[in-house]
Amino acid sequence: MDLDWTALGSVALVGVGATVALVVVFTLGVTLLAGPARDPEEHHTATRTAAVLCFTACVVAALYGLYLVVPQFHGG
Repeated sequence: MDLDWTALGSVALVGVGATVALVVVFTLGVTLLAGPARDPEEHHTATRTAAVLCFTACVVAALYGLYLVVPQFHGG
């Protein structure tokens, strides 16, 4: 049995990188919602929109990962 260590390393590196990026984007969304405002009603529409975009990016990334993993979704 022969193992392609370079390919395995590449997959591991991309997996760790994608995980870190997803956690950073989610954390940014939570930080935008928590913000420095003492009163929740003080949040501006732009801040809430940016937080929703962060959460949407997380959902899209997770669904794309499922699409890649489940072969029935893409006929492979």
